[in-house]
Amino acid sequence: MGRLDGKIALITGSSRGIGRGIALEMAREGADIAVNYRRDQAAAAATARDIEALGRSAISLHADVSDWPAVQQMVHDILQHFGRIDIVVANSGIASRVVPQWDLEIDHWHKVINTNLHGVFYTCRATVGHLVERKSGNVILISSIGADTCGPMGAPYYVAKAGVNALTKSLAKECAPSGVRVNCIAPGLVASDMGERMMKFYGDALISGIPLGRAGQPADIGKAAVYLASDDASFVTGKILRVDGGAWM
Repeated sequence: MGRLDGKIALITGSSRGIGRGIALEMAREGADIAVNYRRDQAAAAATARDIEALGRSAISLHADVSDWPAVQQMVHDILQHFGRIDIVVANSGIASRVVPQWDLEIDHWHKVINTNLHGVFYTCRATVGHLVERKSGNVILISSIGADTCGPMGAPYYVAKAGVNALTKSLAKECAPSGVRVNCIAPGLVASDMGERMMKFYGDALISGIPLGRAGQPADIGKAAVYLASDDASFVTGKILRVDGGAWM
């Protein structure tokens, strides 16, 4: 018996990387999954097939989370297909260009904020009322320890992720009276497409700053998400869970 048996989970940005890791771990624990993607339809279809191979149902839906009408349509389609949503994971995100703020293009600032912060809000705006009305469900936002470290050359990403942390706490307080829990996972370095690019750019210095001596795997984040979405975390809400090998202490 899985910890998420019979649950329906929407996971944005789940065709690859951390989102895919969360989708597969939740499927292993009994959840049916709505796989969202922005560009890579083939990767989303592959993730859906892997979920089905685990004995669960899956659909893949295209939507750019920075586009509010697209998010509304995606949620409508999920409700039409599955009838409800029990778990919402707002994971979609893009990286910042590695430049100082005085050289950062204005359009790029807005692009990163629109996806990494507005997209999280849009995902919550389109789904959480459904959970609150049913007085049941879980919301998990994906942030980053970058919101804590705020290193150089990535301001829009760090600002957006700090906003996600604040959104988590505010939304958790709003949802608590209905029994809906809201938490956040802040990954450290993870061996995803984004993480691999970071390791190529910064080299061994990234690993040397992790006490456990390795990058995380998407499954590490997936297992943390399963915990937060399950009854094992029934007394946990409004928390930022840093899954980072000890990089931020």
